[in-house]
Amino acid sequence: MKAIWTGSIGFGLVNIPIKMYSAVEESTLDLDMLDKKDHANIRFKRVNENTGREVAWENIVRGYLLNEKYVVLDKTDFEKASPEKTKHIEITQFVEETEIDSTYFESPYYLEPDKTGTRAYALLREALAKSGKAGVGLFVMHNREHVCIIKALDDVLVLNRIRFSQEIRTPKDLNLPKTKSKPAELKMAVSLIDQLTQPFDISAFKDEYTDKLMKIIKAKSKGKKTPFKPMKVVHSTTKDLMEQLKASLSSGKKKAS
Repeated sequence: MKAIWTGSIGFGLVNIPIKMYSAVEESTLDLDMLDKKDHANIRFKRVNENTGREVAWENIVRGYLLNEKYVVLDKTDFEKASPEKTKHIEITQFVEETEIDSTYFESPYYLEPDKTGTRAYALLREALAKSGKAGVGLFVMHNREHVCIIKALDDVLVLNRIRFSQEIRTPKDLNLPKTKSKPAELKMAVSLIDQLTQPFDISAFKDEYTDKLMKIIKAKSKGKKTPFKPMKVVHSTTKDLMEQLKASLSSGKKKAS
């Protein structure tokens, strides 16, 4: 794996030099866009708006439009905004991980200690595991500030980027029901939830869609057709929630209404 960020973690006066690695990889197929006429690959070019000519990556700079004029920024300008956070993550507090709503979670990363920080890394890892807490801090990556939590997972420290509160949209504009459920229906719904409750095991969930799509691609490459029956969404003929709930409980399976 290639490190995507290098720097250090600090809590109190303890400083741990680390490298950060992405903890995830996409499971989807890498599909190309083609011209419908001759299946030629579609390429995107970085084109100068004034001349229409392609611009090489080394000649591209970043700029911000201010008062109808671009202010061009270089690498040092981004570092000047917060030099300490581009290379250091200071843990400012510790929290119960359950305090943070899952809506805020964004991306997980593995942290690996530098040779000089192995003892301090192990100490933080064991202290987090024993306390059941997660550390909260801020850092800058890809010219953007991120809030994060750091927790222990088996032998590794995992950093999760989480969203700032201002990045979460309010649901006030949604057309949401104001009605209250009937006590008997609510009791039956809770019974159905209890019936379907079991320990969570992420390994039980697989990306089957990608595998099935790959089979279709291979079959099509050989000139074979894959049987296809479009799915029709059929809603229940009854609007009686109690009847639907009773039927769901008796079948022992989750069914869409």
